[in-house]
Amino acid sequence: MPGVIAGTPTEPVAVPAAVAALAGPAPLTPVWRNQLGGLTWQLGNGPQRRFVKWAPAGSGLNLAREVERLRWAARFTPVPVVLAHDGDADGTWLLTAGLPGRSAVDPRWLADPGPAVDAIGAGLRAFHDALPVDGCPFDWSAAARVAEVQPDLMRRERFSPEHAALPQAEVLARLADVPDVDRLVVCHGDACAPNTLLRDDGSWSGHVDVDQLGVADRWADLAVATWSTGWNYGPGWEDRLLAAYGVGADPERMAYYRLLWDADP
Repeated sequence: MPGVIAGTPTEPVAVPAAVAALAGPAPLTPVWRNQLGGLTWQLGNGPQRRFVKWAPAGSGLNLAREVERLRWAARFTPVPVVLAHDGDADGTWLLTAGLPGRSAVDPRWLADPGPAVDAIGAGLRAFHDALPVDGCPFDWSAAARVAEVQPDLMRRERFSPEHAALPQAEVLARLADVPDVDRLVVCHGDACAPNTLLRDDGSWSGHVDVDQLGVADRWADLAVATWSTGWNYGPGWEDRLLAAYGVGADPERMAYYRLLWDADP
């Protein structure tokens, strides 16, 4: 995400007591730190590995929200299976079974982005095709998201360079002009490159981090998925991702949903 540091921790991180208890004798490896201070560890190795997400108290991260979405989505598409969810005074945690494959920003794929970009596009199309809009209890529509935007609380320091200089009034005016829906789908909600998993042959194997999952125009996902290729692999990959998904570029919708991504609380 522009202006936000997220990635694999490069320095030692403290292990909360609850996470240590979940791991027991299994090796515990930190694999991701998000922009709000949440941490994810891998417990063990091999096919039986598990993952635990930790949300420190006061971080604003809502793991219960993700539990609901994982349990619903798991009926239709490969996402982590929830094994347990709880918390204490220090924070909350979510334990899931591991999926096959590794993140599209694993060093292997950073060194060879083409197959990863293809997998992100194909995986996102499969995700959109598999999850049923009818009966989905979660809303991620532009109207719902814009209604949650609070101008005084917008984190302008997180805005990408192309939006950073926009006056607040212009941001709000652009957000109010919602494009017509192209195709309504159940969106992933955070379709950035790290959240697609790949097998060693380059095929996609599943998706993670679905705490924003909900019904929306598919361009809410596609705008961010294409954008993230530049953050992770450098310029020049957007059209390849769209080709793998099976759609041509839509500059108007892409621009709108990227601005909403920056402004969304």
